[in-house]
Amino acid sequence: MTPATKLLKKHRINFDLLSYEHNPKDQNFGLEAVEKLNLPAEKVFKTLVLETSEQTLIVAITPVSQQINLKQLAKACNAKKVYMAAPQKVENSTGYILGGVSPLGQKKRLATYLHASAEKFETIYVSAGKRGLEIAVPPNCLLNLCNGQYANF
Repeated sequence: MTPATKLLKKHRINFDLLSYEHNPKDQNFGLEAVEKLNLPAEKVFKTLVLETSEQTLIVAITPVSQQINLKQLAKACNAKKVYMAAPQKVENSTGYILGGVSPLGQKKRLATYLHASAEKFETIYVSAGKRGLEIAVPPNCLLNLCNGQYANF
């Protein structure tokens, strides 16, 4: 059990847990999940922690097949600029290691933005908080638990 799965169980939210053998040499964690679990790439989302120019950490959840448009994300969170947060800041803030960062069950609650493309799916896949472990969850449930919002970025 990870903090993410514990949170879902606590709130009695139905979810599916999928696991695969993570290859330590593979650093493209989201696409590895797509390949090994045979999932559609547009439904598998990566969780990224970014820092604003105002030195606030935020979470962006975006399809693994896409790059974040940093200008649009900055606009969505009312910041001048956003950039990838340093790995140590990510791990300290979330309690998860890179490649296994879940948007659920993080140590500190951060402003969270889910790519608007998730709205069209009943279920999306996000990290369960460990490399090689994914959760299938409805996007609206995910946003409710993260106190997040949809955004185009």
